[in-house]
Amino acid sequence: MKVEIMDTTLRDGEQTSGVSFTASEKLSAAKILLEEIKVDRIEVASAKVSEGEFKSVKRITEWATAHGYIDKVEVLGFIDGTESIDWIVNSGAKVVNMLCKGSLKHLKGQLKKTPDEHIADISNVLKYAHKNGLKANIYMEDWSNGMRNSRDYVFYLLDALVKEDFMRIMIPDTLGIMNPEESFEFTKMMVDRAPHIHFDYHAHNDYDLATANVLAAVRAGAKGVHTTVNGLGERAGNAPLSSVIAVLHDHANIKLNINEEKINLVSRMIESFSGIRIPSNKPIVGEHVFTQTCGVHADGDSKEKLYFNELLPERFGRVRKYALGKTAGKSNILQNLKELGIELDPETMKQVTKRVIELGDRKENVTTDDLPFIISDILNSELIEQKIKVKNFSLSLTEGLKPVASISIEINKKVYQETATGDGQYDAFMKALQMIFKSLKKKLPKLTDYVVTIPPGGKTDALVETVITWENSREFKTRGLDSDQTIAAIKATVKMLNIIENEKA
Repeated sequence: MKVEIMDTTLRDGEQTSGVSFTASEKLSAAKILLEEIKVDRIEVASAKVSEGEFKSVKRITEWATAHGYIDKVEVLGFIDGTESIDWIVNSGAKVVNMLCKGSLKHLKGQLKKTPDEHIADISNVLKYAHKNGLKANIYMEDWSNGMRNSRDYVFYLLDALVKEDFMRIMIPDTLGIMNPEESFEFTKMMVDRAPHIHFDYHAHNDYDLATANVLAAVRAGAKGVHTTVNGLGERAGNAPLSSVIAVLHDHANIKLNINEEKINLVSRMIESFSGIRIPSNKPIVGEHVFTQTCGVHADGDSKEKLYFNELLPERFGRVRKYALGKTAGKSNILQNLKELGIELDPETMKQVTKRVIELGDRKENVTTDDLPFIISDILNSELIEQKIKVKNFSLSLTEGLKPVASISIEINKKVYQETATGDGQYDAFMKALQMIFKSLKKKLPKLTDYVVTIPPGGKTDALVETVITWENSREFKTRGLDSDQTIAAIKATVKMLNIIENEKA
């Protein structure tokens, strides 16, 4: 059995509070969803929203037309005579998803019309769409409430619609009210009543059941499902693309066109574009979901892969990690040392394990790249030689002027100085640092993520932890701790400088 994935991140996902994608962001996301992830279709906008939305759709349709994807690009339209259709035609799109009323309550409360009047309006808009060269799908908005409370109306509408010319009927749980039993039962009723129709199931996650409801609907005969990247969407969001593809593949043996290895890539892109950070424990794409924390688990993995399941990180373009903290045992540390290519004698291993546990007890995060510094401290050696030191720095912030940083750093016992402005104090520091490295014809790693953790309680002297993710030939993290956020970031940066300098040696 094959199921279509229609991703609506660029339409329904943009209804997340505070999320608005630019035209270039929408185009980039559309490209990766269709070319890299290989979803079957994407929904990119609602008609008539704004001039900016129109320009975004036009850029996507121009690209899609040139690359053979135009029939996979869909736009939400309304039963409003000719307005939505004209807007969509002018945008260059070729598929309209027409929003009609799937419950009697919505029909009477919003449109103040009878079922027959609504059906006549739908028919007229469909005819106008076809006349203007558009293909059509039909959304039955609030269908789940309709099936609960006005089922006769839903069936009356369905019986009338099957006589019309369209490709699919989309049955949405608009308010996220259903459970898997209802999703199966209601979807099966629709499929049994109109077995020749392609039904798409559209889930919302208000009860945290969206993915389970998608699985139930597919088992009942739905031939398509709607998702958003990272589960973006109104209120609690939609069914997450990553979870849906894993569940359908592993629990229902469903054939999908999706390229799983690129899932993490698109999740990080949408995280950046939306400003909505992915929870660290979010299945498939969360930072820690492929990280073993317990030392017993790491020990089992090293012997017989005892704690592996079908969700292998490599499927999704990721790797397994072993956390370092108070529950970490020797096996966790060995896995991390192996990644760094470091071997230790038993006594040193015992001391390193003890130190890692002590740091974890103090709620300090320990990363793989912290280990050489910990080992150097224990052995009183220079496993990581401090080849680069910040001698001093000055940061100034003046109202109406850009922040300024003046820095003096020592590289292999030679001192370099530079001054630069930036969009913030740390940005100014990095600009000055880049100027020094550019003069030495050295390249700094790319900063890919910057996370600040401030303890709750409002204490101004509380220690701030700054974790920065860097990327050169590999991705690694460094951490700084200080009562001042900028200085914590500078400490993390100095640690990064010494890591890359020692790697070159």
